[in-house]
Amino acid sequence: MKRTVFLVLGLALACAAPDRRVDAAACPPATSAAVAAVLDDWHDAASKGDGERYFGHMTVDAVFMGTDASERWTVDEFRAYAAPHFADGVGWTYVPGDRHVLFAADGGTAWFDERLQNAGYGELRGTGVLRAEGGEWKLVHYSMTFTIPNGVARDVVARIKRGAQDAE
Repeated sequence: MKRTVFLVLGLALACAAPDRRVDAAACPPATSAAVAAVLDDWHDAASKGDGERYFGHMTVDAVFMGTDASERWTVDEFRAYAAPHFADGVGWTYVPGDRHVLFAADGGTAWFDERLQNAGYGELRGTGVLRAEGGEWKLVHYSMTFTIPNGVARDVVARIKRGAQDAE
């Protein structure tokens, strides 16, 4: 009897759970080229200081993780940070390359990693997640990190620790 009650209760809960499937007709093409086009345009908008186009590629609940440990911005916080950088029509330039894209089985989520080149910082890595929203791919999460060769990692970590101690 107990098993029957638990079985019925479990089935009822499973049937009552919200449907989280994505309507495939509402999704943009789940292709690496479609995601690459969005990311390339996003990077291009940043280099031209085009805030409207740049932030238009992000969801309202997006998060941007910068290279500094303190840099975790909501899209509104990041927009405020970027405003003075974009004000003169020149933002920041990161040239993407060597990008890898994967898709969820339902075609409504994509995640990626990409290598980036910057004149001042050299090579970096960007990783992120995009969500199908209104027939477009939109960035939900982006994280930018410095790539550190393993051979110098201990020295870099020691410098970071010294910097943190000096800041105290």
